[in-house]
Amino acid sequence: MHTMDLNADLGEGFGRWAVGDDDALLNVVTSANIACGFHAGDPSIMSRTCATAGAAGVAIGAHVGYRDLAGFGRRFVDVSPAELTADVLYQLGGLDACARAAGTRVSYVKPHGALYNALGTHETQADAVVDAVRAFDPSLPVVGLPGAVWMKRAEVAGLPVRFEGFADRAYTGRGTLVDRRLPGAVLHSVAEIVQRSVALAVDGQVRTVDGRIVRMRVDSLCVHGDATGAVDVARAVREALAGEGVAVAAIAGEARRIA
Repeated sequence: MHTMDLNADLGEGFGRWAVGDDDALLNVVTSANIACGFHAGDPSIMSRTCATAGAAGVAIGAHVGYRDLAGFGRRFVDVSPAELTADVLYQLGGLDACARAAGTRVSYVKPHGALYNALGTHETQADAVVDAVRAFDPSLPVVGLPGAVWMKRAEVAGLPVRFEGFADRAYTGRGTLVDRRLPGAVLHSVAEIVQRSVALAVDGQVRTVDGRIVRMRVDSLCVHGDATGAVDVARAVREALAGEGVAVAAIAGEARRIA
């Protein structure tokens, strides 16, 4: 049976501000990309989300980003390679401490927002992030867009790679994500999101904004946790995958327990 991971960005509140229904999503998804305090999240939220994910058997991923709380990590930062490596390493260590306290471990790494997009083509920053992951744990899988420079660099460096598709984002003809600032970049129709998810999971293809069909290998599907109706969307996607005979499991990085 074909297997597909279902992930969501979680723990993206800060202090008294909450974003999304993390508890409900953790009953649906198989992997949780948890904010590490740079684009969102704080120690309390990180600890609580790790504990809830661990109890639910959901794999914990470090959702690392630029040091950009004000911009939610969606603005490019021209940071030096050494500083970016240190920033990512710091975020990994912080989240792993929270995960360990909950009896589990960080299972994979997925960049967030502008960093995710930059790593598609920015070779220097790609190498910096790869260096951070290798220094932390060279057996840790990394999750990213097919064709991204950093995924190629990660594979050459010996890191396990897992490719991601987006259930609720529009794609360009080059197989990259449409800029969030452009109209139609984010999908809102549940039917359209479900259709895209099935096409990616079953057929390994996506229809782009210019009507092309682009083929891509996808190991994990992302549903954004801060989107309106995210829980209902995630449930609909999971049910549709099951209906197509696709087993949903955390293949992006199995939930790791402390021995």
